[in-house]
Order: sequence, then structure tokens, then C-alpha cells
Amino acid sequence: MFSLLLSRFGSALLVVLGVCTLVFLLIHLVPGDPVEAMLGESAQPADREELRAALGLDRPVSEQYLDYLGRLVRLDLGESFQDRRPVRSILGERLPATLELAAAALGLALVLALPLGVLAARHRGSRLDAGAMGLSLVGVSIPNFWLGPLLIMTFSLWLGWTPVSGREGLGSLVLPAITLGTGMAAILARMVRGSVLEVLGEDYVRTARAKGLSEGRVLWGHALRNAWLPILTLIGMQLGGLLGGAVITETVFAWPGVGSLLVEAIQSRDYPVVQACVLLVSLTYVLVNTLTDLVYTWVDPRIHWGSS
Repeated sequence: MFSLLLSRFGSALLVVLGVCTLVFLLIHLVPGDPVEAMLGESAQPADREELRAALGLDRPVSEQYLDYLGRLVRLDLGESFQDRRPVRSILGERLPATLELAAAALGLALVLALPLGVLAARHRGSRLDAGAMGLSLVGVSIPNFWLGPLLIMTFSLWLGWTPVSGREGLGSLVLPAITLGTGMAAILARMVRGSVLEVLGEDYVRTARAKGLSEGRVLWGHALRNAWLPILTLIGMQLGGLLGGAVITETVFAWPGVGSLLVEAIQSRDYPVVQACVLLVSLTYVLVNTLTDLVYTWVDPRIHWGSS
């Protein structure tokens, strides 16, 4: 088990290093100058060169890259070009909002997808099954950048039930959570249906029915419990993607999270903030995937670390 954990840790480090390197190279190669974004086009050449030297952008890219890796080893994310504040402090201010939105979206997705997928599998081929899968297809097809403004127009502008944007209490969380969680619920419902259908024909399900157990206990206590592995895989993948997927949703609703911070940093060419945001998303993916592997052994005792 120790050797496997060490192997997973080494693989995670390689993935994070690759992501950091790729992001560093891309943001230095794309058009745009952070100095020009900060001072404007009318700034004097002497002022530009002075600021460039102060930010360390006058050094070779290879030297900047090595300096960046050295600071990462010391857990130093650098200083924002725009705010002149530590990036770690800026992330600390924005991260709670993103975690709040991600948790609400995940909770909504589970509440919708689990009963919808189980009922669709139970009534396979019926109108309920067709309706549930039709709704899931609609949910997958609607992009966040279209659903978000539609919800704002309907529930904020026309009905006046929720705030238009911002983060002001639970009311302002409803529409962003629906926007972000709908697509996830649609994909998850289809996975739940498929996984439950695979186990409904197993011997232990027939045995449970032969013992006289209610259909609810058979579905939720036996079928769904043994269908969790592929569902957990999908939840892990989508949970890691919630931080990245929140970029559009947070921008639409002016939600002060990491996603909107990333957009602002890209627009202003704030290299340290962009690198830190992408690093956070990649670390989340790696962490969630590792935790998913650990949960496998808890859900299904037949799975052992040594056979993974």
C-alpha cells in the first residue's frame, strides 16, 4: 500500500509539473504585454522598462521559469502584478465562494440525478424512462452561457425572486448552482440509469426479491449500492471539473470566485494569478482522483490497493 501511495504521489507531481510548465509557456507566448495593460499605451518607454524590470519580465524566459519553480517548492505563489498583493491571499479570498458554489451544484446534481436515474432504470422502456432521459439530454445540450442569462431574465428580471448577480446570501446562490449543476445532473442521471440496469439482472438482486424485500430496498439497498463504482468515477471527474467549469458561470453571475478571478487575470495579463488559478484547478483534479480511488476500497471491499 505504501509503495502504491508513493507511486500515485509521484504521478501526481509529474502531472502538476507538466501543467505548470505548459501554462507558464503558453501565457508567455500568447500576444499581450502585462506592462502595457497596467500602464496603458500612452506610457513612456522609460516607465515601461522600469516596471518591466521591477516585475522581473526583463529576464530570459528560462530564468523566469526556474525562479517560478523555485518559489513553488517554497509554496510561494508570487505577487499579483495588478494588486501588488500576495497571490495566496487573493486566492484565499476567492476560494470560499467557489467551494460554496461547487458544493451547492454537486448537491443539486445528486438530488436530481440519483432518483431520476434509479426510477428510469426501474421503469425501463416506459414513458417515465423516456421522459427522464429526454430531460437529461436537454440538460446536457444546454450550455451554461445560455442557461445562465435565461435564468436571470426569468427569475431575476421578470419575477424578481432572486438577485441578478453577486454573492449576497443564499438567494444569490440559487441561479448559479442551478446553472452549474444542471449539466452535471443530466450526465450523472444517465450514468446512474446505465449502472443500475447492469446490476438489476444479477443473482443477488433476484435473491433479494425472492426474500420478499420491498422494491425500494432492492433498488436503493442492493442495486444502487453495487452500481456505485462507475457513478463514483463520474462524480470524481465532474467534481474536479467544477472549479474549471465555474469560470463561465461565475462570469455570467459576477460570482466572486476563482473562475471569475482567472478571467480577470487573463484579461490583465496577470501572470502569477493565472498560474496560481490553473495550478489550483490541476491540484484539485489530482486530489479528487486520488480520493476517488480510496473511496473505491470503502464502497467495494473486493477491491484492494495491491490489485489496483
